[in-house]
Amino acid sequence: MIQLFELHFQEAANRFFLLPESGSYREYYRIHSANYSAIGVYNTDVKENTAFLSFTSHFLKKGIPVPGIYAVSSDLKKYLIEDLGNTTLFNFLSKKRETEGFSESIVDQYRKVLAFLPKIQIVAGRDIDYSVCYPREAFDKQSMLWDLNYFKYYFLKLAKIPFDEQALEDDFLKFTNYLLSAPSGYFLYRDFQSRNVMLKDDSVYFIDYQGGRRGPLQYDLASLLYDGKADIPPEIRIRLYKYYLSELKNYMSVDEHEFSSYFTGFVLIRIMQAMGAYGFRGFYEKKDHFLKSIPYALKNLQYLLTDLKLPVLLPELIHVLELVSRSEMLKELGQGSSHLTVRVTSFSYKKGLPDDPSGNGGGFIFDCRSLNNPGRMDEMKTLTGKDLRVQEFIEQNSEMQGFLNSVQALVEQALRNYLERDFTHLFVAFGCTGGQHRSVYAAEKLANHLRSNFPVNVKLEHRELQE
Repeated sequence: MIQLFELHFQEAANRFFLLPESGSYREYYRIHSANYSAIGVYNTDVKENTAFLSFTSHFLKKGIPVPGIYAVSSDLKKYLIEDLGNTTLFNFLSKKRETEGFSESIVDQYRKVLAFLPKIQIVAGRDIDYSVCYPREAFDKQSMLWDLNYFKYYFLKLAKIPFDEQALEDDFLKFTNYLLSAPSGYFLYRDFQSRNVMLKDDSVYFIDYQGGRRGPLQYDLASLLYDGKADIPPEIRIRLYKYYLSELKNYMSVDEHEFSSYFTGFVLIRIMQAMGAYGFRGFYEKKDHFLKSIPYALKNLQYLLTDLKLPVLLPELIHVLELVSRSEMLKELGQGSSHLTVRVTSFSYKKGLPDDPSGNGGGFIFDCRSLNNPGRMDEMKTLTGKDLRVQEFIEQNSEMQGFLNSVQALVEQALRNYLERDFTHLFVAFGCTGGQHRSVYAAEKLANHLRSNFPVNVKLEHRELQE
């Protein structure tokens, strides 16, 4: 990967680190040199890479904001793309929501995304090369049945939800036949959700569309508006749905009643597809952070079932979904039921080391003073590591990411051991000169990482900011 970077940019790479694991098996790296930055992607699935590269080239020609491609290895297993930063739509809404709720600033970003969706589906989809689609050229009966059986085997069975298998299979066939009657022939992004939208320079960019294929319009809208952990409030979901329809009418005539009737069905299959993924990664692969998304999916499912209107009768499927939505065991998944509490603290070395109130002693204390200090900049002296301007400075002008990668590896090793041994407390602290910028940033990042990836209770404290 480094060789590909240096060959393309004609500069030596001086920083190289692995980005956090996503829901796929692809590996992503951020690579820097003195004057350039890029994202390196390693994926042994050549057919999937071919689809991504082909779609990207086409989207760029059609004016769709996607990452530019810098270089591709001869074996098609490695490629370099434009570095769009670290802020996904999900990151943005999560941070904003802490202080503003689901505010108009979040809604505005969703409007930007939805303004592009019909252009992706219709304008770009009109003459895109569907022959490179992988694993299927269209969201056809085979694709739908794959998703439904994924839900059955990796969610229902592993969650021990009882069902009549033959009756459920009969309903699957009726359901897919109904969905296949929806107008199709548009580009279906397949995973159109808040983690696959990047925000940079007040613009939106789209990533991770390698699973795209021919399909109906409703599916991608369902993916975005019923994105589990984004947890869009129902009243805002309705506003965004109407906004999309108004944008869609700029490209084609729309029968709103017909569109709406199919939309409900595609929301349902999308929720089941997502649950299948959560079950596979969470129940089967034992990756606990995927289980944290299940309660959000249940909330969406409950909302949908309260007024579900489909023109086909699906008695066993609806019965099963009602059992899922009412499951107390599933509602409690990922909700911090662990007995292990991780206390993450930032502090100033000038005021001494922080206390561990658990009384256990031990844990980790990491020194951030070797990293470039934004507190030396006059315009940032009164800000903290929780402010966006400071965060951008740290990310662009220090070795913080490599530092945090090492920290995470050490803390995760201890966490796994503590969980196995049923320990109750782990203490992690970050110190810097004033306890205001670097240590606060590092503590925030580690706390968010642990909340997303481990079944532990995380308590975050910024000692010097409390005074």
